[in-house]
Amino acid sequence: MLPFPRLALRHAAGRWRAIVLAAALLLAGAGLWTSRSAAEEARAVAPPLLDEPVGAGNLEVAVLAGGCFWGVQGVFQHVAGVTDAVSGYAGGSKATAAYETVSTGATGHAESVQITFDPRKISYGQLLQIYFSVAHDPTELNRQGPDDGVQYRSAIFPANAAQARVAKAYIAQLDHAHAFPVPIVTRIEPDRTFYPAEGYHQNYLTNHPDSPYIAHNDLPKS
Repeated sequence: MLPFPRLALRHAAGRWRAIVLAAALLLAGAGLWTSRSAAEEARAVAPPLLDEPVGAGNLEVAVLAGGCFWGVQGVFQHVAGVTDAVSGYAGGSKATAAYETVSTGATGHAESVQITFDPRKISYGQLLQIYFSVAHDPTELNRQGPDDGVQYRSAIFPANAAQARVAKAYIAQLDHAHAFPVPIVTRIEPDRTFYPAEGYHQNYLTNHPDSPYIAHNDLPKS
């Protein structure tokens, strides 16, 4: 993330506009997107051949990292079946789970989003389809756009062995199909704890609708 807050907001605003508009196009046909915004073209990827079985009604959690957590959180907040999305950190220890420390790139943490979802409405595999097609570029190593460092890596933090199997199989499936021009670099990192980020990072774009950068970029409203 660029230096906070002015340049970071400018970066996040532009990135938010691109990913949210792309998400509307990709997901409207699947009935998973709840925004009415117009959309730009997104990279369409096939759904996973291996997925978790249909849930019995209990909410589940997925933790995904793909660059600045503001935009990733915003994408999944607008997905039908998602009940909550929280920005935070995963990959390192509790002692270093703070923005200023994570920003050094030396903690093992990645800026991440914890997604709580209803498996009766959306599957873990469908969340990964959105993650790979809309939320970020899974071929960028330890960066996303202008954000550079291991804290911006593409990473999946599976909650259990079933999620790990689905994620591993899906990456192999997409690579085999040459869904992207170069191989996917997304890491699968099991047995990592998620730590929520500071309050000012939560729902950041939603909570700053009057920001000049957000207004200038004509961000879609949900």
